Amino acid sequence: MIRQIWQSYRRLPLWVQLWVALILVPVNAASLFFVTQPAGAWLALMAVGAMLCNGVLMLIERGFSKVMALPHILIWTPMLGLILWLLTQDITPTYRNYLVILLAVDVFSLLLDVIDSRKWLSGDRKIA
Repeated sequence: MIRQIWQSYRRLPLWVQLWVALILVPVNAASLFFVTQPAGAWLALMAVGAMLCNGVLMLIERGFSKVMALPHILIWTPMLGLILWLLTQDITPTYRNYLVILLAVDVFSLLLDVIDSRKWLSGDRKIA
């Protein structure tokens, strides 16, 4: 099963593989370093929670599919609201800088996710 998931990942376009491995996962996982900041535990729960949901979906599907966009949309959309609210608060410069990066990364991801979720909802259920 792990080999099937890895092979599916490797069938994704190279830019998607690099985006996921070098930007999307590390930036969202970095939320764990900020759990002691204001709303940091909630932020980490949402940032990492969507990725954990996708881990389950990968196991069920035995690979990457467009259904993986749905947890991002459902969980990260309210997270973006939390980030925007946090940016209006008195927070440390380091936390503020991280939130700006997380916001930019996840807004871009959500744009891609909207496209993928529409395709999945329209019947595109293939595994990469």
